[in-house]
Amino acid sequence: MDLFWTDITDAYQKEMKSLYEAGCRYLQVDDPPMATLCGEKFQDMMKARGDDPQHALNELYPEMINRAFANRPPSLHLAMHLCRGNNQSGWFGEGSYDPIADVLFNKINVDSYFLEYETARAGNFEPLRFVPKNKTVVLGLVSSKLPQLESKDMLKRRIDEAAKYIDLDQLALSPQCGFASSTEGNRLSEDEQFAKLRLVVEVANEVWGDKTGSPVGRSENLGDRRPSSPR
Repeated sequence: MDLFWTDITDAYQKEMKSLYEAGCRYLQVDDPPMATLCGEKFQDMMKARGDDPQHALNELYPEMINRAFANRPPSLHLAMHLCRGNNQSGWFGEGSYDPIADVLFNKINVDSYFLEYETARAGNFEPLRFVPKNKTVVLGLVSSKLPQLESKDMLKRRIDEAAKYIDLDQLALSPQCGFASSTEGNRLSEDEQFAKLRLVVEVANEVWGDKTGSPVGRSENLGDRRPSSPR
């Protein structure tokens, strides 16, 4: 396993270096394993195969993630998305972020976190109290699974709820995951996907825009959240 982890971290180091040299200054990575540790189901699965979920949470995963992005150039912004499953509008992970919050926000060396908060499966916003002042949390409040368009009032209420535990200026807004998690895509039309993206930008402008109405970038880089034509 030591050789395996060495190979993995070496691959990430080389990829990060290559991307940076090509001009990349914003890098977003996907991390489902940390998200699975929020739920007892996956922790029990790990125990059943002889692994210790607490060791994975407190030592193994933070160490490997930090090793993978060690020596990161100061001008490279690193973001992490905690995916709870999105294939063809499905899902696999659930549970509050509480069990992983302190480790996630304080032991892992990234700048921003994309957290899926579009359903009650993710719990409340209290875990955000662990976020340090130098990091950003992107609230995934807009579903990329369902075609129904969320109301602006609801989104603003939820942003206000999150701001009870973290400064508003440390928050941003995005869809909860991508629209094209697999070849098949999710169960939304292309027009419905664009409507979701417009909603994100409009709400971000209204919540974080300056007095002239100019956006201040709080819709955050949408990464792999580009629309996709489902088959």
